[in-house]
Amino acid sequence: MSIDFYGIPNCDTVKKARKWLYAKGIEYTFHDYKKEGADAGKLAAWIEAKGVDTVLNRRGTTFRKLSDEQKADIDAAKAVALLKDNPSMIKRPIVEHDGGLLVGFKDDEWDAALC
Repeated sequence: MSIDFYGIPNCDTVKKARKWLYAKGIEYTFHDYKKEGADAGKLAAWIEAKGVDTVLNRRGTTFRKLSDEQKADIDAAKAVALLKDNPSMIKRPIVEHDGGLLVGFKDDEWDAALC
């Protein structure tokens, strides 16, 4: 199984997910948003598959610091632009695997999808 894991290394949720993968003996390729940036094509595909509200993390400080104008009327195209410029606002982690896409970490969901 091929797994691409997207996130930020110092994120607590990313750390938990990586620990879970290690415990299950599942290998993956890690993509660090901070170092590698976020690809607009991937962002658009993730949003199409899971929706803006799933991929965009509105609870973080980066989102809260946006102006009211930036926060208003976020559709898929606006979300891609915001997330490309502010990868910290991407829900973490995101995992692409042969069977689909996982957004966020829930061990039961990951168990069903990856084991």
